[in-house]
Amino acid sequence: MEQGPLIQIGLPVSLFIIMLGMGLTLAPRDFRNVVIYPRATIIGAIAQILLLPVAAFAIAMLLGLPGPIAVGLVIIAACPGGTTSNLFTFLARGNVALSIVLTVLASLVTILTLPLFTNLAMQLYMDTSERISLPVLRTIATLVVIILIPVSLGMGIRRIAPGFAKRSESLVSLFGMLVLAALIAAIVMQVRDEFWTLLQTAGAAAAALNIAGIALGFLGGRLTGLPSRDALTVAIELGIKNATLGLLVTLTLLDSSEMSVPSAVYGVLMFLFGLGLIGVGRITQRAPD
Repeated sequence: MEQGPLIQIGLPVSLFIIMLGMGLTLAPRDFRNVVIYPRATIIGAIAQILLLPVAAFAIAMLLGLPGPIAVGLVIIAACPGGTTSNLFTFLARGNVALSIVLTVLASLVTILTLPLFTNLAMQLYMDTSERISLPVLRTIATLVVIILIPVSLGMGIRRIAPGFAKRSESLVSLFGMLVLAALIAAIVMQVRDEFWTLLQTAGAAAAALNIAGIALGFLGGRLTGLPSRDALTVAIELGIKNATLGLLVTLTLLDSSEMSVPSAVYGVLMFLFGLGLIGVGRITQRAPD
């Protein structure tokens, strides 16, 4: 399917700006939290990078999803948490430092894991006649350009001009939400003839994945001995994903509107579940001193 300028040019540029905004929130000292919170970092990273994609494979099989929807579900599961997760963690009185570390760590590792999970999903769920392959080296190069470079650039800007970086954070976050809304609207228009059918199929799967991520983060965190505040943070990281990255992979690299539907639906549902997590956090976690 031929994509317009919004997808081919606007989406990569927009995601670059969003990841630049993530860099504006970071300083080298933030990475020391990997040492300060080793258990929470390790548990959160494993859950987000490995266990949630496995859960997506299981959900796709249990629900008997059509091939493109199943692949799209695995893609959004394999995406890292988005910058919005840091805001939700703050509002829920979670561990913001841990949230930032998990977001950045998952974003960097995703450069390697996302193409691998995507190709595995296409081998499992797509018919031979429909099967395509996500080019691993091209995908890694694309993710380096739109994740690693802008995050590093943002950190450099913060170091040189901290005042400008602080003022720009909220604007970049707002820009990211507007881009996601515009992309979801564009996808609805592209698949409008079969939108309700796709929504019924992808909606249940996306909701199941969101619930699985939250449960895996919170219950898994508690069972492994994390404090409730850290477990809540991991749950938010697994529940609030970088849906814009999922749309980039499905629309730009795979050129598939159908595969993009789970990312679009998830991008809407995660805000609803995120509001619930904020409510839980505000009730269960005391305000920091």
